[in-house]
Amino acid sequence: MKKTLTLLLFAICTALTCGAQLNNKVYDETVNPMEQIDRAVAQAKTQGKHVMCQVGGNWCGWCLRFADFITKDTTVARTIDDNFVYIHVNYNPRKTADAAQAQQAAALMERLGQPARFGFPALVVLDETGHVIHIQDSALLEEGDTYNRDKVLRFFRNWTPKAVKGKG
Repeated sequence: MKKTLTLLLFAICTALTCGAQLNNKVYDETVNPMEQIDRAVAQAKTQGKHVMCQVGGNWCGWCLRFADFITKDTTVARTIDDNFVYIHVNYNPRKTADAAQAQQAAALMERLGQPARFGFPALVVLDETGHVIHIQDSALLEEGDTYNRDKVLRFFRNWTPKAVKGKG
């Protein structure tokens, strides 16, 4: 009986912890994503960085997992901070009920090179002028129910400004 109660308590705590991690909202649903991208590009240009757009939403468990993963691993976080202006671009295909929202969502996908075809999160690398230089299918970075650190680091390191310009 004691063992059963301990296991039950452990299962409840685990479920609550996992749920809490995935309930953190990292996507600002109130911001205009086109303006958000414009601001990030302007910042990247002045800092000599690329823009990394993590396209998805708070509705996407894998999007929240990736956001959590890249902030908790110090090497990954440092690589991102040194080379990218990182933004979470909110996209919710289910919340495009009216024509204006549908048009804005279509324009966003066009601007970012139609990344939704890869699923979410889609990782879109923009150069300092705002041009799409790569779209990454994040499923290729997964391992089990998380992400593979070596694959994630390799992805980010391959798309730094120095690597793209052949200087790194």
